[in-house]
Amino acid sequence: MDAGLLRRVEGYIEELFVPPDPALEAALEESRRAGLPEIQISPNQGRILQILVALAGARRVLEIGTLGGYSAIHLARALPEDGFLVSLEIDERHAGVARRNVERAGLGGKVEVRVGEARRLLVEMERRGEGPFDAVFIDADKRGYPEYLELSLRLSRPGTLILADNLIRGGDVLEPRDEAARAVHRFNQMLARDRRLEATIVPILRERLDGFSVARVTGL
Repeated sequence: MDAGLLRRVEGYIEELFVPPDPALEAALEESRRAGLPEIQISPNQGRILQILVALAGARRVLEIGTLGGYSAIHLARALPEDGFLVSLEIDERHAGVARRNVERAGLGGKVEVRVGEARRLLVEMERRGEGPFDAVFIDADKRGYPEYLELSLRLSRPGTLILADNLIRGGDVLEPRDEAARAVHRFNQMLARDRRLEATIVPILRERLDGFSVARVTGL
């Protein structure tokens, strides 16, 4: 599909449904100034995440991959007054930017950014009995996606919503040739075959075709 058309369609949707937002725009600008990679979710994806987490009635949310906190702001906004988000980030500098962005958005009391390798942090969370979470969003190192899914399930309950980004990768998952594409392909197969889940992948239009999962834990 023509990349120009993809951008126009995405822009059309954002113009209709994503109003200007000073806190989110400031978060993007702060992340750019800090030199963070511009790989955050799109404004429309953020809108979708926020709606889905709100629909799920989530009070406790787990995010794997914080970057500059753009998605964390969307997730935290979906939470009730007593809601809480734990976001995991491997890079201390990125975590610092995210904390500033979350504070500026007035959500510092609802968000905890933890720094470390996600697998280790998730295992520690399970050991400490920090689950279950009501919703999980995975958007981190693609090579770790299959393990992140399994670890997320250990911190879930029947009814937990599991979302993950970058599952089509411009079509690379159809014939995966690199490690990241192979890991995402395996993750997608796990979503489809795991009897503990009912799931699908929703296509996303950006500069290229991509997609994210919407999955519900049905049993453990």
